[in-house]
Amino acid sequence: MPKGLNKLEKLRMVLVRMIAVFIANGLAVIGAGSIIGIDIIDSILLAGSLGVIKVSEQLARNFLDDGKLTIEEINESFSVLEKK
Repeated sequence: MPKGLNKLEKLRMVLVRMIAVFIANGLAVIGAGSIIGIDIIDSILLAGSLGVIKVSEQLARNFLDDGKLTIEEINESFSVLEKK
């Protein structure tokens, strides 16, 4: 991961990774939602949103510490999601 990214580059990186979180979490529940009778789109939206919310919460907590986010803090925030 490159060091010394400016704020715009960090923002872009976080947004792209948030999209990946949404997709990864959303696609992981397609089968589970259909088994219990939940519409596929609703399942994807719920699971994707919950993943983004978890990461957003951790980013906010890391930002509260000192008013800035380092690359390490950003990576730590995304690591709150379990990798499968």
